[in-house]
Amino acid sequence: MEIIYTIYFNFSSSYFNFLRYYFQKVTKYFISLLLILTTLYPSAAAGQEILVLQSLRIPPYEKALAGFRTVCDAPIRELVLSETGQINLNEAVRPGEQRMILAIGMDALTKAKAIDKVPVVYLMVLNPMPLVSGTKNISGISMSISPEKQLSALIELLPQVNHVGILYDPKKTGGFVKEAEDAAKKLNIVMVSRQIWNPKDVAATITALKGQINAFWMIPDVTVFSPETTEFLLLFSLENRIPVMSFSEKYVELGALFSVSIDPYDTGLQAGELARQILAGNGVWNPQHIEPRKGVITINTAVAKKMGITIDEKVMKKARIIE
Repeated sequence: MEIIYTIYFNFSSSYFNFLRYYFQKVTKYFISLLLILTTLYPSAAAGQEILVLQSLRIPPYEKALAGFRTVCDAPIRELVLSETGQINLNEAVRPGEQRMILAIGMDALTKAKAIDKVPVVYLMVLNPMPLVSGTKNISGISMSISPEKQLSALIELLPQVNHVGILYDPKKTGGFVKEAEDAAKKLNIVMVSRQIWNPKDVAATITALKGQINAFWMIPDVTVFSPETTEFLLLFSLENRIPVMSFSEKYVELGALFSVSIDPYDTGLQAGELARQILAGNGVWNPQHIEPRKGVITINTAVAKKMGITIDEKVMKKARIIE
């Protein structure tokens, strides 16, 4: 019996020694393979780049790109559409080299929409949803400050305002105006909204608002606002002392009292954060359309003086001033 036990013990020891040796060999093999893969992968990834499509070379777009670069440090190749003329984007996107397309501006996003094999991130695009709705690879940061934030800024500047006029084309900005009307109710503001189907009706509709409103909200609607109708609105505003809140500081320079607009650099930071998330493999095919987190108030003090409007010093200190 003792002999059998000794034989069994020796056999077992040899067997377990063999298993341990085999396990050690296999483990070393997999560790070596893992080291090779982790060494090669960054080199392959480093060869990939982000293709930046920029509609124009203008300061707001440049600031947005600077913000993006601060957060997302991947290699970048830039194409400015206004400088390249006609371009075949399918040829510009090199298979296996583009990790992502960053589209800055509406023209750039329109071009980038044709590419569905890599993720696309957009910014500095007004009203992007009609263009990107239904796509699976396009995410981005819109230029629209939420209606509630804009109305809150209006109340902060002009606490006495309680009736706000707004003109819109239901097909283009109907969704935004619905949100604005809901936000106005929360803030005890009466929204006097009028639908515009033909630009020829704008002047008469604005004139009819006299006596019904004590502020006007100018939103980015191409049916309503052309150079001619904008000029009419701003003259009506000054003549009747009805301040205009706009979406862009360029209209403040022309005669609107103030605007609530985006900060291009901060929007670029947001786009960079979104890009890093997508490149890390999170939400590549789960599009995200995000509101800008930061608004910039621009005030025309000359217009305020003509209208006899006094703005609180605390508000003035936070705003960009045009005199």
